Amino acid sequence: MNILFTKKLDEKEVSKILGAEFSSHYLEVIKINLLDLAPFPLGNKSLIFTSVNGVESFFKNGFKPHENFADKNYNKIYCVGKKTKAHLRKYGFGVFKTKKNAKELSEFIIESCSKEKFIHFCGNLALDILQEKLPLQNIGYKKVVIYETELLFPKLTENHDAIAFFSPSGVRSFVKNNKLDFQQIYAIGETTAAEVAKHTTQKIFIGKDNDLSALLKLIKKEGAATNSN
Repeated sequence: MNILFTKKLDEKEVSKILGAEFSSHYLEVIKINLLDLAPFPLGNKSLIFTSVNGVESFFKNGFKPHENFADKNYNKIYCVGKKTKAHLRKYGFGVFKTKKNAKELSEFIIESCSKEKFIHFCGNLALDILQEKLPLQNIGYKKVVIYETELLFPKLTENHDAIAFFSPSGVRSFVKNNKLDFQQIYAIGETTAAEVAKHTTQKIFIGKDNDLSALLKLIKKEGAATNSN
């Protein structure tokens, strides 16, 4: 099976899971630009990160959360996705709660953490789920755009059997100049799949927990089933 990934990935990780029966190709559909921001006091606010890029830009700009429980300005950290959690750990910070998407995180906060005030470090194209839901419940929420996503609108010149998407913005960038004319369409998670569904009635194979390894295993399983038919 000839598959197109709409993101540059670690080719060794991809080939380790998919094996020789898959031919993998990569197309950058978005570009991330980290912004320069002067760090400001975080006070005792809880922090939300919904992407690795938000984490990277946060620390690049010199922000420093307070993790000491005894400190009155202690910052609890919430995030979306295992990869975002791992990136926070890379910088030496633990996560209070991880959810697989912004919808699930907003529901958890409303149910269990409504007394806290939040700062959400995100990109300019981040979904407005948290911004819409939290203030409606009188939960303090501030959105800080710390990186920008540029849509590249590439045009395909070759045919592929399958395609895999990793973000709603990546979907929007791709469909501008291309049709979703593939045997199989994959999405890293439900939020990305919802964007794909706006442009096709075809079945979308959805990974679990926004996890690349799980998505690759799904591609191997479903792609092998298709090849055997």
